[in-house]
Amino acid sequence: MSFDLATGVRDYLATGKVSGLPHALFMDGVFHAAESRQSMPTWDPGTGRVFSEFAAGQAEDVDRAVLSSQKALKGEWSRFTPSQRGKLLRNIAELIRKNSDRLSFVEALDSGKRLDEAMGDVAGAANCFDYYAGASDKYQGISIPLGPDYVAYTLNEPLGVTAHIIPWNYPLSTAARGIAPALAAGCTVVAKPAEQTPLTALILAELCIEAGLPKGVFNVITGTGQAAGAALVKHPGVHHITFTGSVTTGIDVMREAATNITHLLLELGGKSPNIVFSDATDLAQAAKVSALGIYRNSGQVCVAGSRLLVQREVHDEFVERLHNIAAKLRVGDPLDVSTEIGAVCSARQLAKNLMAVQTAQIEGARLVVGGQALHPIEGGNYMAPALFDGVTPNMTLAREEVFGPVLAVLPFDDDVDAVRLANDSTYGLASAVWTGSLSRAHRMVRAIKAGVVHVNTYGGPDITVPLGLSLIHI
Repeated sequence: MSFDLATGVRDYLATGKVSGLPHALFMDGVFHAAESRQSMPTWDPGTGRVFSEFAAGQAEDVDRAVLSSQKALKGEWSRFTPSQRGKLLRNIAELIRKNSDRLSFVEALDSGKRLDEAMGDVAGAANCFDYYAGASDKYQGISIPLGPDYVAYTLNEPLGVTAHIIPWNYPLSTAARGIAPALAAGCTVVAKPAEQTPLTALILAELCIEAGLPKGVFNVITGTGQAAGAALVKHPGVHHITFTGSVTTGIDVMREAATNITHLLLELGGKSPNIVFSDATDLAQAAKVSALGIYRNSGQVCVAGSRLLVQREVHDEFVERLHNIAAKLRVGDPLDVSTEIGAVCSARQLAKNLMAVQTAQIEGARLVVGGQALHPIEGGNYMAPALFDGVTPNMTLAREEVFGPVLAVLPFDDDVDAVRLANDSTYGLASAVWTGSLSRAHRMVRAIKAGVVHVNTYGGPDITVPLGLSLIHI
């Protein structure tokens, strides 16, 4: 479908609607209505208005999708060679790029993120399919030497039907990160996007069919987590679950997966420490990147650097730098190119963010700037980036994930103190260290208990490296 971005934005601003959007479930290569014939509204967080609708899938729809994927697993797809799968994934990557404007526009409307940030997510999704296209024929079995009278070897086979529970903060890029390797391995997919952001997963499935993916290999069930998501994770026909979301929901998913002993991969919450030492070579750059590390995508980032640990010698100066940055960030319409921070994804999440600000103040933290709801567009969900100083390790803001643009600053004295504060958390997702000392950087990488340790940078790794890594910026 041909799509002109400028025309699409203009028409949407004039009508509040978008034509040509998918409304149904995607199964067997085509769109199907839900068995119940029920639908749900999808809201634009930037305006607070309904701009489309989608099918409200239920357990019976999940059954149909899993059955479709089981059938496809044994059909034409099973005869694709690894190199053929790689070629198909490259075709998908190219179609994502070809449809970048449409995907980005829909992603921005669905999630509330800035349009150019959505464009970056779409580019990342295409890169993900490219990467796993190259990997599809590189994963090989091995021979095991048992002596001259025996031949022993391992044979890699697809795991089977894979379920993908996709979060609302990075809908397309997170979907690609799980779905691309599943397809590269020859598995089939049933995806359940978040009810807040269902549309780009449906468009992606349609593009996969256009690229040559056999029908039934990639199915999408939209609907609520309670009705569709729960039915999918407990389905006995599912062989693997990839889930990205909150710790609370992750525990529920793990419990349901245990019933069928289903293979499981979880990526859950974070309260990531971002550590600034007094010997950091460029405090201005450190402050700028640290601000983006928590405020981008309105703080709705699992690896966001939400705990900022600053050495006392530079604490006051650094907080002042952060204040100047946060106070000047332009919060507004995600479709406006001058916007720096878009909308919060839902009214519910905005209320949660504001409650976290209120709780922090009650517990004694000092609000330096921001923290209030904004109204650049009436009805939209907007929040001024919040900066708190005087946070202590026992405060709620230092211990619980907000998932919003709220930064907690804690001072520290030395390396030992920094490590103690950094590791004083039930989370262990990401972290960062700012220092001019290479030896200190390597010591901290080993000492911090987190899957990702950035050094002199922050923002998440490239798809070509694993999420559990150390990324040092020279």
